[in-house]
Amino acid sequence: MDATMSHFQEKLIELEIEGENILLARQELVENDRERNRNREALTALRKRAKTSKSSIGLPFESIMRGIESRPLVKEICSTCGNHDVKETNWLMFPGTDVFASIPFHAVHTILEQDQNKLDYEAKKLQSYVKEKSFSLSEKRSSC
Repeated sequence: MDATMSHFQEKLIELEIEGENILLARQELVENDRERNRNREALTALRKRAKTSKSSIGLPFESIMRGIESRPLVKEICSTCGNHDVKETNWLMFPGTDVFASIPFHAVHTILEQDQNKLDYEAKKLQSYVKEKSFSLSEKRSSC
């Protein structure tokens, strides 16, 4: 084989490897989206159970001043829980295990919201990676 043919073959191998990396990142993005959807569905179910929505909880000051008696002036109101029973527990399966635990309602939705934020960040990172690598691949392909 002459030098130009071996150089061309090396370029093709590089393009193939980069293309496979993009496909792997896209597959990871699909799995991430599935997990985000599961988390979103769980959070929606918890909100329905607490009979709240993201916009149904008023401002903390309004709810504090309503019916003020001998209760403490400062009461933290969770946007998901609202006035939901603090002692109620829910079953939560820990990721990557088959272990279920009975955890308080507030802790469950807090864990799910943190997971959702982490998954959103990872999805954005993967999307930017795929976009960058796709652009890079198209640039390399046009130079061959």
